[in-house]
Amino acid sequence: MTVTDTHIGLSACPGCDATALATQRAGNAAQHGDREVALSLPTINCAACISVVERGLIALPGVSDVRVNLTRKRATIYVKPDIDDVVLTNALAALGYDAQPLDQATLSADRSDRAARDLLMRLGVAGFAMMNVMLLSVAVWSGASDVTRDLFHWISAAIALPTIIFAAQPFYVNAWRALRVARLNMDVPISLAIVLAAGMSLFEVAHSGDHAYFDAALSLTFFLLAGRYLDQRTRTVARSAATELAALETPTALRVTDGVPQTVSLSELCVGDLVLVRPGARMPVDGQIIRGESELDRAFLTGESDPVFVRPDDIVRAGEINLTGPLDVRVTSVGKDTFLHSLTDLISVAEDAKSRYNSLADRAAAIYAPAVHLLAFAAFVMWMYLSGGDVRYSLNIAVATLIITCPCALGLAVPAVSTVASGALFRRGLLVKHATALERLAEVDTVIFDKTGTLTVGKPTLLNPTDIAPQDFALAAALAIASAHPRSRSIVDAARGQVLPTVTVTNIKELPGHGIAGCWNGKRVALGRADWAGSGGHGTVLAIDGHIRTTFEFQDTLRVGVDQLLAHLRKRGLPVTLLSGDTASNVEGFAEAIGLPDWRAGVLPTEKAQFLEDLNAKGKHVLMVGDGLNDTAAMALAHVSITPASALDATRVAADIVLISSDVSKIEDALRIARSARHRILENFGVAACYNMVAVPFAFFGFATPLSAAIAMSTSSIVVSLNALRVR
Repeated sequence: MTVTDTHIGLSACPGCDATALATQRAGNAAQHGDREVALSLPTINCAACISVVERGLIALPGVSDVRVNLTRKRATIYVKPDIDDVVLTNALAALGYDAQPLDQATLSADRSDRAARDLLMRLGVAGFAMMNVMLLSVAVWSGASDVTRDLFHWISAAIALPTIIFAAQPFYVNAWRALRVARLNMDVPISLAIVLAAGMSLFEVAHSGDHAYFDAALSLTFFLLAGRYLDQRTRTVARSAATELAALETPTALRVTDGVPQTVSLSELCVGDLVLVRPGARMPVDGQIIRGESELDRAFLTGESDPVFVRPDDIVRAGEINLTGPLDVRVTSVGKDTFLHSLTDLISVAEDAKSRYNSLADRAAAIYAPAVHLLAFAAFVMWMYLSGGDVRYSLNIAVATLIITCPCALGLAVPAVSTVASGALFRRGLLVKHATALERLAEVDTVIFDKTGTLTVGKPTLLNPTDIAPQDFALAAALAIASAHPRSRSIVDAARGQVLPTVTVTNIKELPGHGIAGCWNGKRVALGRADWAGSGGHGTVLAIDGHIRTTFEFQDTLRVGVDQLLAHLRKRGLPVTLLSGDTASNVEGFAEAIGLPDWRAGVLPTEKAQFLEDLNAKGKHVLMVGDGLNDTAAMALAHVSITPASALDATRVAADIVLISSDVSKIEDALRIARSARHRILENFGVAACYNMVAVPFAFFGFATPLSAAIAMSTSSIVVSLNALRVR
């Protein structure tokens, strides 16, 4: 192997890569019969990463097409049926990217969220119709009478009625669902107001009445759809975390029968079967190692990036990644009985519990909706009595009361503030994914952090590159480039920035759990554990013929803004706990360095979840910040959760907020803006309440027509929207 200063995985110009890739793709179109492979790529960060990944994969024999999605951090590859996923993951590992196979069958069940687009389309239709009907209304208000007035009214009816039937459909559907189970929600008075306004208008037009209120019904529909669309925009468009985690289950396994491995589906495996797990492959089952030694990536379980050495008789779990050596594993659990599946079930239960959180708007609607109906009904009964049974007059007043009390301001109170606050947080590097995340974040009284990948970058960094002789560095890089070990990758990354001599290392072999060795100028060179490569000592060393030449020192880098964030949390009096799957010695040293007295080490995913359940039982509102699959169950159980954008897919969809910025001190902004948003929401409720106190008596005692009621309702909606802008 030859290593120079220009041949250690350096990427070319992204633009050049893109041109070359396009040329290469021209002759490599996806072929009929190709197999589609989905890989999660949690470590890609930019357009250059996309170019390197696509260029590297498309060059492999049997690969016909590659598409990388940076937002979802996922690659879709079309390959020949005989190409194993391990070939792809190994190729990406050589390029310096983590890759994890996803079950395409599971992911294909996902459907994009069309609700927001549907609401936007209905909002556009309602707005267009409202403007046209208002133009016709201006002509009537200007003095049109008799036949001309009736003509304009009938044209308005022709525009308004189909629009109201179509555009307001979401309110009708939700209202009917509530009424079917003998329940009232905010959509019941909304639907009733729209239908009665349209119905009364049609009655007036049919009898050549002076007034029609189609513009009022359309205005009501437009403003309410605007609020509903704003609310939908704050909702998550991601899949369930449990679905993403289930996608990490491999759909097939290599069952060994009479010494011959054969690919079978997981459904065909039974307890007691023997399966072969090749290097780079994900463990398909829970089991016990019968033959082979290797290192496993257990990041999804412990959150730690350092691989774990395993040998015969050790226990392995589904979802773990085999890094270096082939393993023969005796199946002890498969399918729904595996540890990974139990973790999936735990997340599903936790997500369901969180979805039952009652927002401020829901709580207001529970009180407001029945009050509105009773008030409108009381107005109708009172005016029937006072008018001597004039149904037309009494119904007009009842409709005006219903429109003026229609919860449009309440409908906008929460989504308007949430949208403005979400935009403010996005500009600061935080993406709000859940509709009630900000409300829950404002209630936080306890904070829990994961360590690796959350408060730290999650990758070992070489501390002493300048202290290493250039030739030794070149030898170490030549060995490390052949390994997927995180420390080997760190050495290769550090070597890219060095001007190193050319060295040629041959016969490179990796011994799982120990290190890598090869031949250079007739001498044995080894990179790995000191007690294996050399004559003793500790840490990772480079040795030549058993004599240690240099020691490599590694440390996980602290994320930007950790000290500032912790200082802010202490100032606010929020208790902070560190939960980590790392060893006690590592966690203790780290906690002391950042000034965190409350910490726990060696914590498994189920133990993290139990810790959160105990806090929930005490009535605590917990903010959980984590990045690994080992954190997903705890994050789903937390009152609100935040994850870095570098986290895996399943963790990102489990979180309520994604930290896009590399600066974790932005979480301080999230807490501050969430509290401000809650205050604005409460103020909006106050505005709505004051508006009703003033406007309702006018409508109730017959001083407001449905038209003036619609204008008053629209004014309150505008005031609420303007108040929401104060969150900025």
